[in-house]
Amino acid sequence: MDHRSTAAAAAAAATYSVGSSINYREGVKCCCFWFLIFGDLNSSLELTCRERIDSKEQLGNSAGNYSAEHLESKVFDSETAVEKAGKSECALEFKSKKGNTSSCDRKEVPSHGVVSCFPRSFADLPPALVSEILNCLDPKELGIVSCVSTLFQRLASEHHAWKEFYCERWGLPVAPASLGSGCSDEKSWRELFVERDFRSRTFRGRYNIDVLYGHTEAVRTVFLLASAKLLFTAGYDTTVKMWDLEEGLSISSSRPLGCTMRAVAADTKLLVAGGTDGFIHGWRAVEGIPHLFDLRGHQSQNCEFRLWEHVGAVTSLALDLSKIYSGSWDMTVRIWDRASLKCSRVLRHSDWIWGLVPHDTTVATSSGSDVYIWDINSGTLMTVIQNAHIGNAYSLARSHTGDFLFTGGEDGAIHMFEIGHLMEHDFTHVASWIPHSGPVYALAFEFPWLVSASADGQLALIDVRKLLRAKKSTFGKKILKTGSIDRTEVEPPQRMLHGFSSDLFSVDIGADRIVCGGEEGVVRIWNFSQALEIERRARTLKGIRLENRMRRRKLQIEMNSKGGRTDQCSIAANGDRNGVWHSKRGMSGKLKA
Repeated sequence: MDHRSTAAAAAAAATYSVGSSINYREGVKCCCFWFLIFGDLNSSLELTCRERIDSKEQLGNSAGNYSAEHLESKVFDSETAVEKAGKSECALEFKSKKGNTSSCDRKEVPSHGVVSCFPRSFADLPPALVSEILNCLDPKELGIVSCVSTLFQRLASEHHAWKEFYCERWGLPVAPASLGSGCSDEKSWRELFVERDFRSRTFRGRYNIDVLYGHTEAVRTVFLLASAKLLFTAGYDTTVKMWDLEEGLSISSSRPLGCTMRAVAADTKLLVAGGTDGFIHGWRAVEGIPHLFDLRGHQSQNCEFRLWEHVGAVTSLALDLSKIYSGSWDMTVRIWDRASLKCSRVLRHSDWIWGLVPHDTTVATSSGSDVYIWDINSGTLMTVIQNAHIGNAYSLARSHTGDFLFTGGEDGAIHMFEIGHLMEHDFTHVASWIPHSGPVYALAFEFPWLVSASADGQLALIDVRKLLRAKKSTFGKKILKTGSIDRTEVEPPQRMLHGFSSDLFSVDIGADRIVCGGEEGVVRIWNFSQALEIERRARTLKGIRLENRMRRRKLQIEMNSKGGRTDQCSIAANGDRNGVWHSKRGMSGKLKA
């Protein structure tokens, strides 16, 4: 594809955006992307300007009551760049034809008028404009742009969008070391993003299963604290256990707490666990010990506390920087202040609480078969997803941006909702999966993987990467209120993991591990770190093969340039049958005789 045809494709995308406000940003993005890869700056802008005039002429003929000012408001963003660059001939041409749009003709805009308006190279553009152009690209397109030239490689690698890409998918890294061995503070956000994205692809590869023994009864809940490489489990044996995630060894166990423990949540400062007696047991991190928490209370008497206001079993817990969230069978969700340990707000429901997931200023809760979205600050109900499942909605998970909510229920189905636009109290059903034959008791999400645990003893791995990419362009449209869920369109899961013969109650996922617990009373860890090493070796070998191929091609070009192969080709082209090849056939015939 030459520069001119590529620029024409970019101009077509831009003119399509003129007539459709919905696809305006997509047209800008398409034009910017092809311009960065192939586009000659002057020819791209020249053709874009010409096509823009033609589209304005067509629009003017079809809708004569539209003013020229209205049409010009739909013009591609490059016109704004013209105004910033000065009173160009192209801009003056538009202004002179303001009274009669249909009189614009392609011949009235000479090519030299456009060429003279703009800088000769991409490097001459203002840095702010360059940044805006790069902001229109996604990670894959930024990577392609960085391969065009050394200039684009520097601009794309240092662009601030890599930090946004990383945080949208996985949140801010608590510690650089948590992203993998060998990670240091000197790595750029682009390098961190590439490494983490590479690790996320290993869940399609090989794995080892590690089994942790220590509980005497069923394991109801597991929680993986990846930043500290710790694992917390609890269940019917009334204890909370802490494990070393790398070694698979038990570090500590709490005293018997007197009831079944159904929920656990932790960060590097606080550990909380809730049980059927309505109490929330908490442990503060203790400085000076290698594994953060002293579950036995031997080293500090003030590290342990209890909260009680629920009158039913505590079924779900969550933490953020300033609050503790708890849900109970008493049909309430309580929000606690972490500093004072006082309940600051109560969210009342009409049925038992099964799950909750907070994000920023909202919290999603599941009560009975319905899912609720609440505003934390005011305590008001923002929207309700009624009858999300046939039966109870047992489990919830949420993306790091908070825009997407996943639900699992008694009917064995998993649903994905878009809840990023709640200005009109609406939601959008994105996709559904039915990978299980039993109730889905637990969900966990780590971009791009959604993992579910079910009563059928299986884990389902679902990659939502392509789904998010396909839906990204449509989320800019007006969201229609969904009164019911379309259960006819069902997506297949990417992978099923087996290993249990009975119910699975809980699951969690990290960078390269999946942890689950169930009725058997053991904790299983699917370790995909081996797949990561295999993938690294495969990538290294692929690079070596590519280097060897390029070296052979270079040698072949050098040999051809010396003229050896050219002489043979000229003999064959002249039809000389008395040459070397004919004599070889004659010699082979004599040998046979």
